[in-house]
Amino acid sequence: MSTQEIDVVVLGAGPAGENVADRVIRAGLSVAVVESERAGGECSYWACIPSKALLRPVELRAAAERMPGVREIVGDRVDVDAVLARRDEFVHGFDDSSQADWIHSTGALLLRGRGRLAGDRRVEVDHADGSTTTLAASRAVVVATGSVPTMPPVDGIDDVGAWTNREATSAGRVPASMIILGGGAVGCELATAWQRLGSSVTLVQHGERLLPTIEPSAGERVLSSLRDDGVDVRLGTSIRAVRRDGSTVHATLDDGSEVGADELVVAAGRRPGTAGLGLDTVGMRDGDVLAVDDTTLVSSVDGDWLYAVGDCTDRAKLTHMGKYQARACADVIVARSKGETAGLGERYAKTATTAERTAVTQVVFTDPQVAAVGLTEQAARDAGLDVEAVSYDIGNTAGGSLQADGYSGLATIVVDRERRVIVGATLVGQDVTDMLHAATVMVVGEVTLERLWHAVPSFPTMSEVWLRLLEGYGL
Repeated sequence: MSTQEIDVVVLGAGPAGENVADRVIRAGLSVAVVESERAGGECSYWACIPSKALLRPVELRAAAERMPGVREIVGDRVDVDAVLARRDEFVHGFDDSSQADWIHSTGALLLRGRGRLAGDRRVEVDHADGSTTTLAASRAVVVATGSVPTMPPVDGIDDVGAWTNREATSAGRVPASMIILGGGAVGCELATAWQRLGSSVTLVQHGERLLPTIEPSAGERVLSSLRDDGVDVRLGTSIRAVRRDGSTVHATLDDGSEVGADELVVAAGRRPGTAGLGLDTVGMRDGDVLAVDDTTLVSSVDGDWLYAVGDCTDRAKLTHMGKYQARACADVIVARSKGETAGLGERYAKTATTAERTAVTQVVFTDPQVAAVGLTEQAARDAGLDVEAVSYDIGNTAGGSLQADGYSGLATIVVDRERRVIVGATLVGQDVTDMLHAATVMVVGEVTLERLWHAVPSFPTMSEVWLRLLEGYGL
C-alpha cells in the first residue's frame, strides 16, 4: 500500500470542510478532501437549503395574506408540485457533480470514500471498490464530518420507519399526517412547512416551551402561530412507544393518549459524525465529541496537527458558525506552516473563534421568523452579568406597519449595565432575518449605547426599532 504525502487532509466536504480546503489552498498548501457521501454535505442536500426551499413559498403566501390588494388574488394553498420541483432544483436532484467540480477547480484532490485516522498525521481512505488510499499529512488533519440524527430511546422506534431531517426535507409527496418529535429549530421549521403544504401535523415537545435556547417570547409567538395554522402542539410530553399498523404509525404518549399519523419525524437532537473515524488511534474514543480550543485544535491530542470544525465539535452546531470556524482553522494552519505562532487564538484575531463565546447567530425560518445573536437575558444573568432587557413591538414602527397589516413582532435587547453595551438581541416577526446582522455588529463590536444613538435608522423601515429600544433603555 503506497502512501501519498500532502500538506493538509480534510475529512468531510460539507460547508466547513470546503471552506478550510479553499482557504488553505489559496495560501499555497496542498489539500486532499475526503468525502463518503455527497460533496456539499448535509446542509446542501438534507438540511439548510432544501428546508428553506420548502419554507419560503409558504412564508411568502402567508405574507401576501397580510397585504390588501395582494391577498385577494392569492389562492388557498401553494402549488405543492411546483414547490417540490423548486426544492429539487436547489439540491440538483441530489447530484453533487457541480460541488465536486468546484472542489476540483480550487486545486484540491477530492477522494471518494470513508476516511479514518490511522495514527499520528495519517489518514486511510476506504473506497467503494475495496481499495485503500493512505495519506500522510505534513501539516494538519482537519475533521469536518458533521453530525448525524439521534434516535431517542422510544420503544419500537427502530421498527416504524421513522423519518429524520433527511426524509423530511427530501420527501416527494405530502403525507396526509405526520408526528414530529422535537420542538427545537428543526422541528418547528418542519412543522411550519409541512402543515402549510397540506399535512396534518402533531408536534410533540418534551420541554415546556418551543425553541428552549432562545428568549421565551420567541417560542411563545412561534407556538401561537403553529397552533393558528392547525398544528397540534403537545408541550411537556414525551413519546413512550410507537408501532406501525399498516400505513399508520401509532404513538403512545406518556400521558396515556395515542396519536396516529402516516409518518413519524424525529427531530430530537444530533450527535457528532465521528463513529468509525479511528479516534482510538489518537487516544480518543470512537464517536467522541471533538473538544477544540479557540484555534480549532483538538484539545486532547498533542502535536498541533489535529483540528476539527463544524458539528462534530463541542462548538455551535450551525452551518455559518462551522464556516466561521473553518476560516479560523485554515488561517491557523497557514500561520503555523510559516512558523508564525504569535497571537494565535487571541480574542477576535483571524486565527480565533472567540465569537463563539459571545456572538453566536441563529435564525429559525418559522412564521414568525426568529433571529437571535449573543446571550439571552437568562444566559447573561447565569454568566454573572448585571443586565437589563428591553423589548419593543416592531409593529409600532412605521416600517413594521407598512410591511404587513396587523404586523406582529417583537425586538428584545439585553444590555450589560456596567459596560453599557448590548450582549444579546432577539427579533421575532415577519421578514426580520436580515435585520440580525446589525445586532451582530453591535454585539461583536461592543458598541456603547451612546455611540449607537448616532447610528440613525432610515425612515420608514423596521430598523427604526433600534432607536425605540435605545429610548426604552432611557437614552
